[in-house]
Parts: sequence; C-alpha cells; structure tokens
Amino acid sequence: MKTKNPLLYVGLIATLIFSAGPLYFMLVMASRANDEIVSLPPPLWLGGNLFSNIDRVFANEDVLFGQALLNSLLVATVATVCVVVTSSLAGFAFAKLKFRGRNAMLLFVIGTMMVPVQLGLIPLYMLMTKLGLNGGLESVTLPFIVAGFGVFMMRQFAEQAIPDEMIEAARVDGASTFRIFFSIVFPALRPAAAVLGLLTFMERWNDFLWPFLTLDAEHPTVQVALSRLSSGYYSDQSLIMAGTLVGTLPLVVVFIVFGRQIIGGIMEGGLKA
Repeated sequence: MKTKNPLLYVGLIATLIFSAGPLYFMLVMASRANDEIVSLPPPLWLGGNLFSNIDRVFANEDVLFGQALLNSLLVATVATVCVVVTSSLAGFAFAKLKFRGRNAMLLFVIGTMMVPVQLGLIPLYMLMTKLGLNGGLESVTLPFIVAGFGVFMMRQFAEQAIPDEMIEAARVDGASTFRIFFSIVFPALRPAAAVLGLLTFMERWNDFLWPFLTLDAEHPTVQVALSRLSSGYYSDQSLIMAGTLVGTLPLVVVFIVFGRQIIGGIMEGGLKA
C-alpha cells in the first residue's frame, strides 16, 4: 500500500485557508459594528450584529439592494441560459456540420474575443440609445446573450465528445439536425455546459462597468448597489461588508448546486486533452 504524503495534506490545508480566509474575514466584518472594524487589532471572531447590518442594507432606500438582487438574478439567469443554448448550437455546428465558410466564421468568432470590452462601450451605448433600451435591464442582457468564448469552448468539447458515427447513425434513422442536437449532442455537452453556465453567471453577476454606465437609479444591479453603499464622505464598513456578503451568497449557492457537474466537466475535459 502506498504511503500517503503528509505534505499533500499540508498543501491542501494551506490552500483551503488562503481560499476561505477572505470569505471568513468578510463574514467577521459583516457581523461587527463599524467602530470595531476600524479598531486595532482587527476582530477575528464573529460578532452579534450580522442580521442587524443585513437589515440596514435592505432598509437603505438610496441603494434598493433587494431590487438589485432580483435584477442581477434575472439578468445573470437569462444571459446564462441564452449563452449556453446559443454556444451549444454554434459549437455543434462548427464541430460536426460541414458548410461553406465554416473556418472563416470560426476565426471571426475567435477574433471577437481579442477585442477589449472597453473599446465597445461607446458604440454599444449609442446602439442602446437608438433602440431606446438605455436605463432598463434589456441593455445589460441583450448584448451578452451570445459569447465568443462559449462558442469556442463548446466547439472544442463537441469535437472530442461526440463521435461522427453516432451522428451518421441518427441521420440514417431519419432524425433531423435539431432532433440530433437535443437527443444526442446536448446530453453529451452537459458537463461543458455546466462549466460554461457557471462562468457566464459569475461574469454577469460581477459585471459593474457596463451596468453602471447604462442603468438608471431605479434599476440597479448588485455591483452598482454595492458601489452606492461605499459612496459618500463617510463609509460604513460594516454596511459594505454585509452587502458584499449577501451579494456573494448566490454565487456560492450556484456552485454548490452545480458543483458536481462542473467538477465532472473539468475532469472529463482534462482527461480528453
């Protein structure tokens, strides 16, 4: 029997501490009063003000944190579903369907990933203004229902995970392209779709710059609401930490719910590589 290396466990424990440390520190700060946070040395244990600080976050009428949570959940969910569906369809088409200009179109999709997001803010703002969508949640949802990275990722996974013989057998049986996709291709792409879904949800949930530019005061997202908590001449650090804690919980829940499929997709992709 092979002896287990104790250094492996030391490394794992150190990784856990460094990874969970900031989350624990945020929880401690959110449970303390503001004067306790700024004191030296800083507190290391949970206090008794966690729920009162959270209540103050939701009671702040200038921030609209409850509506911001719902807005971010709606935007992130819609964008995630759309990106997973469109990327799976396009990835399947680029990987398994033969059509003229396929390679050129794929290169164009990859090329969109090389353009910095900041360069597209002004044209995108002008486009949303002409469409009359600035200020509403549509302006932070519609531009992100398709992702070049998602198309490339699903194309690479479909190329390796789906045998050509399986598709040809389905065609011989009379299945249409969409029937092949929904019955054969998408179930095989599910691990990669889970990984892409998590990455997309996190990206849209944590997006700040574009929502800050385009949304009005009545339609904030979580990151915009958090920026309002920290604005002004006086910053209540306990209030900011409590809002950050609440804004982080949905990401933790999503990872817990889909963690098994996500890890399975990463491991399967690593084995195929």
